[in-house]
Amino acid sequence: MQLLLFTVSGLHYALPLAAVEKVFPAAEVKPLPGAPQIVEGFISLAGRIVPIFDIRSRFNLGQKPTALTDRIILANAGKRKVGIVADSVGEVLDTDDIIDAEIVHPDLLQFKGVVKIAGDMALIQDLDSFLFPEENKALDEALGTG
Repeated sequence: MQLLLFTVSGLHYALPLAAVEKVFPAAEVKPLPGAPQIVEGFISLAGRIVPIFDIRSRFNLGQKPTALTDRIILANAGKRKVGIVADSVGEVLDTDDIIDAEIVHPDLLQFKGVVKIAGDMALIQDLDSFLFPEENKALDEALGTG
């Protein structure tokens, strides 16, 4: 499996490369009224509204203003395009040495697994389950698609 590695608040995360569309410099995130708290807001990309997921909020990592060095990872979460703000985006890792998330901890619902990287670990995000069902519904309503 190929994984795109990135960091948020000093913690390592990964996304399956197949889910990643592109990475670009941080942009102004505009509020999205009615969206769940876990959605920081949205950006407009080629006329398309792309919700931005807030990893810091989901995992209680505290708030941080967007920096010029931050990156947005545009990825597919089911049938929805989403963005994730990352402090940095690293390399693409090609590995089959993935530990199932349930083995690490049974409550890691938003993760597909864990991969070891250079003396540390990266949590592999599962964007399809990042939002809870009620958050998905609220986001659909905020976007006018629900």
